[in-house]
Amino acid sequence: MLSEIGSRLFDNFEDKDEAREKSLRLSRNIIRLSGRAIKSIHREQYNEAEQLIEEVSKLNNDIRSLLKVHPDIFHAGFVENAQTEYAEAAITYHILTENRIPEPIELNVEDSAFLLGLGDVVGELRRIILDLIRKDKPYDGEKYLEIMDDIFSTIILFDFPDALSRGLRHKGDVARSLVERTRGDLTIAVGNTRLNESMTRLENKLE
Repeated sequence: MLSEIGSRLFDNFEDKDEAREKSLRLSRNIIRLSGRAIKSIHREQYNEAEQLIEEVSKLNNDIRSLLKVHPDIFHAGFVENAQTEYAEAAITYHILTENRIPEPIELNVEDSAFLLGLGDVVGELRRIILDLIRKDKPYDGEKYLEIMDDIFSTIILFDFPDALSRGLRHKGDVARSLVERTRGDLTIAVGNTRLNESMTRLENKLE
């Protein structure tokens, strides 16, 4: 009797171990491709970014199907990390190309992964604003600062224990700092641009 139980349990563990190894590989690929997508976004290579995000979306669906009968592995942590990276890339892409933030159900990610990825988007938007400042286009950065502020305001609403929010409180603290620093950088840049514009108009009048 015990040998039959042991044999059945052994088979279950073998199946679970195989599913875990496959899902780990999928998770690593999701993280790698999501990172490449973000790099493409910052290079304004949006077609390439879209293709990478579509590929990541398929991998995310694969990992969900694979672990449907293994919820313990799905919630072990590494899948959430991968979905967080995917959410960060996808949200950043949609903000820049469509001026919108997709729903978690659209990305097919867990709520916690979506919120964690959303928190990381604040850093990506700061980088975009700094690039615009360097290109002497600070006015174009104002809409992204507003989105950063909206994201921060949303994140801080989720004041739940870390067991539920998965470290979201820390993301909120980081977002607050990034928003304030970016607001200061953008305020100075816009002020300098307006001063230069005023001087140019004055010079034109004096000619």
